[in-house]
Amino acid sequence: MKNIRNFCIIAHIDHGKSTLADRLLEYTNTVTQRELQSQTLDDMDLEKERGITIKSHAIQMDYELNGEHYVLNLIDTPGHVDFSYEVSRSIAACEGALLIVDAAQSIQAQTISNLYLALENDLTIIPILNKIDLPSANPEEVTDEIMELIGCEYEDVLRVSGKTGEGVHELLEQIVKRVPAPVGDENAPLQALVFDSVYNPFRGIEAYFKVVNGSIKKGQRIKFMATGKMYEADEVGTLKLKQAPKKEIKTGDVGYIISGIKDAREVKVGDTITTYENGAAAAIEGFEEVKPMVFAGIYPIEAEDFEELRFSLEKLRLNDASLVFEPESSAALGFGFRCGFLGMLHMEIVQERLDREFNMDVITTVPNVSYHGYTKKDPEKVILINNPSEMTDPMLLDRVEEPFIKASIITKSDFVGPVMTLCIEKRGEIVTQNYLTADRVEMVFNMPLAEVVFDFYDRLKSISKGYASFDYHPIGFRASKLVKMDILINGDMVDALSSLIHDSNAYYIGKRMCEKLRELIPRQQFDIAVQAALGAKVIARETIKALRKDVTAKCYGGDISRKRKLLEKQKEGKKKMKQIGRVEVPQSAFMAVLKLND
Repeated sequence: MKNIRNFCIIAHIDHGKSTLADRLLEYTNTVTQRELQSQTLDDMDLEKERGITIKSHAIQMDYELNGEHYVLNLIDTPGHVDFSYEVSRSIAACEGALLIVDAAQSIQAQTISNLYLALENDLTIIPILNKIDLPSANPEEVTDEIMELIGCEYEDVLRVSGKTGEGVHELLEQIVKRVPAPVGDENAPLQALVFDSVYNPFRGIEAYFKVVNGSIKKGQRIKFMATGKMYEADEVGTLKLKQAPKKEIKTGDVGYIISGIKDAREVKVGDTITTYENGAAAAIEGFEEVKPMVFAGIYPIEAEDFEELRFSLEKLRLNDASLVFEPESSAALGFGFRCGFLGMLHMEIVQERLDREFNMDVITTVPNVSYHGYTKKDPEKVILINNPSEMTDPMLLDRVEEPFIKASIITKSDFVGPVMTLCIEKRGEIVTQNYLTADRVEMVFNMPLAEVVFDFYDRLKSISKGYASFDYHPIGFRASKLVKMDILINGDMVDALSSLIHDSNAYYIGKRMCEKLRELIPRQQFDIAVQAALGAKVIARETIKALRKDVTAKCYGGDISRKRKLLEKQKEGKKKMKQIGRVEVPQSAFMAVLKLND
């Protein structure tokens, strides 16, 4: 056990985690030159295209130093805020963390939040300055920032280039020297922490774990403590680039277990595995149920594809247990599903994967968050509102609470004004503002999650010219004055466009939505009224003018009454058409609502 080193890599998106992981694999000869490709640990095409890690990955490397053999277990973590629970479980399975900071981009919001997660778990931090080969790198200044952030010495900061491999041998030596060996009792009952799971279509769910106490043997009967389910360990082993089956995984080591589990929901990240007979009395602390933060409706474009969409979502959930969905129906869009996601990126990834892996064309409704409603009759009982259509009559409601987040934004000092204006416009309250260096500012806001879901991230990037980095975590619910806004097209309510919004923004958003829909809905043979309404009160209206034939073109001269007769006849026809005509809302209209400021 004293020769095992478990460590993870934490960094902001695009600071070179996966590239550095490639160099570590190459220098420890874990993968051959033939197997090596850029971002070896990122399996999905989507991960490689976007340059992000979506799933946590783990791999074992063998390393020799001064004639002694060491086992290094690397756990590569996702960098995005949506997956912070996965990051926290991966961190809990480690004793050390490599904190990577890009020498050109310096410290960003995710760097700080992931660093705090690592410090809470008492990990040994090895600060690394990556991308030192870039012409725009600023190593001295960034080293000073790292020293200020974690209070280390100048010599402690390692300088590495994941691209050229410079400094990687020294990094491997430092991992062995600085990261402590795992501690645990080999003779105690088995306790293993599950930090990830992957779906294999032939063998079921493979759970990745770290043995904290005891050991796990092939063929043993095991129990997952959060679900209480019992299985047999058909195969256990360690994670090389391909799995390496073993008879037994001992204390402190990281491995995988296959036990024929069919459903991803039975293997929860953060759960504890123990033996069925004489198992551990208590689970490892820190397990939480993952709660979705953002909700949206997903509907098939063709109504007959509903069952296929259900099948696709179920298959997708095998690989992504944090996706939740339930059937719902909409008058405008037919049958579909209400899906819960961890955040906006998670939602985009699910849409992309439905399109790529299952060829499903879907319409996604306006994303919204989950609210808490309280009635006057029973002011203590919480009513969950995930969908605007579930909103009870405002006369019966005592109050509605919405989720708030603590948002941390790091940007250049030139953009403090525009960023602050944007956050205040989104009903944010500034909590603190501190200068990390002369030209880098960290601002912390409390703001409603509903405002961030819409178009906040895109606008933040554009006003800061791409420099601002953003990170958030939930801080609970607060009472707000929320109203339900409906969109009426030709007098018919389009339930898919309904939304819950703050009273102060209702008029502005209603007006913008009507203007946007006027541009996007094709003209018909009759006038179409597009209205935004709060209950029975219409707050904004736009009219899409009818396409008209010039019926008076054939009149050369003659009395005005002849022209008037033809126009009256046309008017009667249009009136009749309006009574029986229906307006199809195109898919682009549902998506454009998300980008009201364009």
